[in-house]
Amino acid sequence: MTSDELADHTKKRAEGRQRFIVAVAGPPGAGKSTLAEQLLGSLQKKSVQARVIPMDGFHLDNSILSKRGLLDRKGSPATFDAAGLLNLIRRMASTEGDVVYPTFDREKDITIAGAESVSAKDKILIIEGNYLLLKDTPWNELQQFWDETIFINPGVEVLEKRLVVRWLDYGLDDENARNKALINDIPNAHYVLENSVPADIQIK
Repeated sequence: MTSDELADHTKKRAEGRQRFIVAVAGPPGAGKSTLAEQLLGSLQKKSVQARVIPMDGFHLDNSILSKRGLLDRKGSPATFDAAGLLNLIRRMASTEGDVVYPTFDREKDITIAGAESVSAKDKILIIEGNYLLLKDTPWNELQQFWDETIFINPGVEVLEKRLVVRWLDYGLDDENARNKALINDIPNAHYVLENSVPADIQIK
């Protein structure tokens, strides 16, 4: 399914709705943000007001992770403010008006509070993140808000290659890039693959 076909499908399903929320989930390195941005662009070309909201804005700060002994596991479910994300999605689903949300600066490795906002005019919201379809509490409470779910799984071998390249691109040497990918990211990927509920649309 191309991004234009997915946009046609989403636009049709959203007809008559004040707000339609799409969850794009999958393991790290799967291509969630790429797909989300492509879908956004296709919807905008069809004159649909939409917005992408990454889950990454709910990374806990490194100071908190250090205190909890979780800094080396950054990116795992326990290192996110899942309750905060749940509250944000609940507000967005209510179309109560403008809703601000945090973003994540990956190069600086920090969360930026109140960096973006969703307008009441944004009809389709595309939420993207690793853990949006997890069976675990409190992540599973998110499922009541998803009108459409998409899961991307290119396979573990592809993920390993992509994740090593990602860390190399952020300036790590080869050994540290491989360690970040294989010791932290890949276990997170397996967790997502093994503990997510089935999606409406599966992309291999």
